[in-house]
Amino acid sequence: MLKIGEQDAVNILRFFDDLPDPRSKVNRLHRLGDVIVIAVCAVIANADGSTAIAKWAKLNEFWLKRHLALPNGIPGKDTFRRVLGLLNPGVFQECFQRWLESLDVSADDGSGGKRLVAIDGKTLRRSHDKRNGLGAMHIVSAWASNHGITLGQVATEEKSNEITAIPQLLEIIDVEDAIVTIDPAGCQKNIAAQIVQGGGDYVLALKGNQGKLFDDVRLLMNCYFRNGSADCPISHYVEAEEGHGRVEERQYYQMTAPSWLHGRSEWKGLKTIGAAVRIYSEDGVQKSATRYYVSSLRRNGKQFATAVRNHWSIENTLHWSLDMTFREDESRVRHRTSTQNLSWLRRFTLSLIKQHPGKESNIMKRRMAGWSVDFLMQILTGQCT
Repeated sequence: MLKIGEQDAVNILRFFDDLPDPRSKVNRLHRLGDVIVIAVCAVIANADGSTAIAKWAKLNEFWLKRHLALPNGIPGKDTFRRVLGLLNPGVFQECFQRWLESLDVSADDGSGGKRLVAIDGKTLRRSHDKRNGLGAMHIVSAWASNHGITLGQVATEEKSNEITAIPQLLEIIDVEDAIVTIDPAGCQKNIAAQIVQGGGDYVLALKGNQGKLFDDVRLLMNCYFRNGSADCPISHYVEAEEGHGRVEERQYYQMTAPSWLHGRSEWKGLKTIGAAVRIYSEDGVQKSATRYYVSSLRRNGKQFATAVRNHWSIENTLHWSLDMTFREDESRVRHRTSTQNLSWLRRFTLSLIKQHPGKESNIMKRRMAGWSVDFLMQILTGQCT
């Protein structure tokens, strides 16, 4: 949970002091920091594009002038469109990241005191630009699941480019003392090495793309499932979840990686292998699904289970919320830089909305922020009155 004071919310401006202004100095009427802070507030308050941001700002001019300089009044929609289309997305992110790093962050879960960072990609389905021969943009995000905040993102033109995007993302986020979880597409030796070199640990999902390593891990785990014994020490952790009239059980197994495991020496820091078995009922028939993992974590069943379970939150919490709360898949912004910057604004503001302790849905919180600047300030500060 983030702990944000009102002064922290107001002081966000200072983190944009060093942000290069990409606009021409000719006829530059509005401070860059003012434009960005207005955009953040407006997106929280249910504005989803440059025109809506400008409309919201004009309607809330009196309140904005209490907090911002605005020497030439409220910027128009063309100013917001121009700024979002010119700002370097990477540098833009860094400013927000510095602000987040300045805040008090706490978490209490089964991660052993480590931050849980889930990395996964999401395609912005309607961002394609057929006129210029561009497909839908794919955004790879890092999600701090036990804090509910987005740490960073990298854009690619194709989902298949996740393998190259993940190392770029790892360069811009802090993984020290974190457990990084990634789906099979990111289960690569260089990615594992980069995480360990950054001071973190990894839990990487395995599939057939890793050939003999996958075969070895599956064989070891299946032998244990059949015989109930293993040559290597193993931890077992079980969770049961009931909801919507059904009970689902998840069983987690974590085994010390044997020395003969295929390619073990090539995977930096590899200490354990694991499996997560989901047991559920469908149409009255009990079924199961198993996923396999390699990890640099020492054997600790609960910690392994927490890391695996929290990885699913990037899909169930972040991606689902972006579509339901912000209708991201419906956005028709085609300009590549604008798409990336708006995507980051959604992820950043969603992080703030999720910190608000109110019981309302995220959609309702956005509406309420649009209705009341007092409630908007509550979201900016993460406090409820």
